[in-house]
Amino acid sequence: MRELTSYATYLAERERLRRKRPKSVFLKPLKEVPAEEAQCLSCGADLSESEPYQHYRVCDVCRFHHSLSAWERIYLLVDPASFRELDQTATASEPARLLGNITYQERILEAQERTGLSEAVITGICTIGGNPTVLAVLDFGFLGGNLGLVVGDRITKAFEIAVRRKLPVVTVVSSGGARIEEGVLSLVQMAKTVAAAKKLQASNLPHVSVLTHPTTGEVYASFANLGDIIIAEPRAMIGFAPLRVVEQTKEDSLSEMEHTAESHLEHGLIDQIVDRTQLRNLVSTVLDLLSSRYRLGVKKKKVRPYLAPTHPQEQAWQTIQLARHKERPTSLDYITRIASTFIEIHGDRSYSDDPTIVCGLAELGGEAIVIIGQQRDRNGGHTGPEGFRKAQRAMRLAAKFGLPLVNLIDTPGAYPGPESEERGIGNAIASTMALLSDLPTPVISVIIGQGGSEGALALGIADRVLIMENAFLSVISPERAASIFFRDVKRAEELASALRLTAADCKELGVVDTVVPEPEDGAHADPAEAARLLRNLLLRELLQIQAQPTAKLVKSRYRRFRYVGGRAPLLGGVLSKQTAQIQNLLQSGVSEIKQRLVGPTKDDNKTGW
Repeated sequence: MRELTSYATYLAERERLRRKRPKSVFLKPLKEVPAEEAQCLSCGADLSESEPYQHYRVCDVCRFHHSLSAWERIYLLVDPASFRELDQTATASEPARLLGNITYQERILEAQERTGLSEAVITGICTIGGNPTVLAVLDFGFLGGNLGLVVGDRITKAFEIAVRRKLPVVTVVSSGGARIEEGVLSLVQMAKTVAAAKKLQASNLPHVSVLTHPTTGEVYASFANLGDIIIAEPRAMIGFAPLRVVEQTKEDSLSEMEHTAESHLEHGLIDQIVDRTQLRNLVSTVLDLLSSRYRLGVKKKKVRPYLAPTHPQEQAWQTIQLARHKERPTSLDYITRIASTFIEIHGDRSYSDDPTIVCGLAELGGEAIVIIGQQRDRNGGHTGPEGFRKAQRAMRLAAKFGLPLVNLIDTPGAYPGPESEERGIGNAIASTMALLSDLPTPVISVIIGQGGSEGALALGIADRVLIMENAFLSVISPERAASIFFRDVKRAEELASALRLTAADCKELGVVDTVVPEPEDGAHADPAEAARLLRNLLLRELLQIQAQPTAKLVKSRYRRFRYVGGRAPLLGGVLSKQTAQIQNLLQSGVSEIKQRLVGPTKDDNKTGW
């Protein structure tokens, strides 16, 4: 490296290196690695003839993801010949000059000579899957990809340009944290980039964050964690503290999968782990859905009613058995059949990922929507507080991008365990209902199986409420009601009809708007037909409610529940009528039940009882 004698020499050298950088519009494929160097760093496999390794630097034996430079990541992610680097000349003051650190200047020049970059980040405008996008990619090979004054300034400008041009942002992160040589100047870049990312959020523009190996420190704790969708590469080291610091604070040694992308997914902190070979397709699909401007609609025609026939209503107990049938389609079954595209998101970004809630971005009838489903075959279908908070994430995503929200309800109820209480199940249910009550986007809820009490109602506040023909909604399960009134669970069948929980009952009482027909023997007999019938009704309801202004929808949604028990026989009417039915059914045995529950009275004692 040339000897650095003055700051003028430093600037001249920096300009010479800047001119040597590759032209972004002529991005080339990854360089072919010589056979003697093509060996997996993880499993030691010979990769000299491996196509995935030559093209993606991914081992086709153990799927280990080797390091890439920023330019290589850009090549693999953007559409060909679409990347245009943002002007980097008008940037922050040179930190080395501000600090008077000659050694630091030499290290920067060495990194520039070695990488061909002017700093640890490349920003530009490109298209990804045809979507115009602002892209920022950090390069770990340049001083660890650390967040310094210039890096923070370029990332901030990338967000500002995205807001000004109304474009989404994709950030690809590979960083060790802060630029220690710049001291407090490096630290304040966290606040700068977070504020810029917040402006993007306020403009309702998408931010997709891709975390690669490693992503730690100040970058991890700032803009990298503010993505609407956060994606990570397999086995990437991710976390706030460096690995050696975590090991020093823990008595036991870390397992192989701790402090990794896999651990973050398990704890609900990221949305997906994606193999590098599939990353471009996933990011393109996410941008397609979040940038969608298509809406279902008809031109100057009213939507005709969907007159699919229903079948004779079964007895209440038989309906309950059909709703609980082990082969009845689940939320995921319906999602995969009715949606042409589904990008699942995970976790509450706080504690964990509740598998009983399945949610994400989907495409229905050519329109992007957000869909949330309760999965009854996981954890018994009982949703915990993390599940409801995960659903809230999806709801806010729908509101932010103006996407319709579809809720699929199928649960015996909220999880009642002590750990659920400790993590705030009551607050989670209440805040979910509060969020839905005035969510500024069209909302449709469908009861596809069991509608168990508050666990179902938490997702049931909507502009349209549908119920499948053999589904039910109840304030309490027949078994629990029987245990309360009869102290005998086996008498649940006697109470089923009194609870007025069937689809026909709910329609008559005004709790639901539409009954979705099922195949003659139930949805489990022909899942494809059941999904087709549901899809048709969902499309019809979307056509109707999307024709109304959002403010009107929210106002109508409030009125729907405001007059419960008054002008409209909604949920309050259900509770009062169910109670009346049970009381009438048990009137003849009130004294016996009272004695069992509260014990003998004074009058009873006088008669020697």
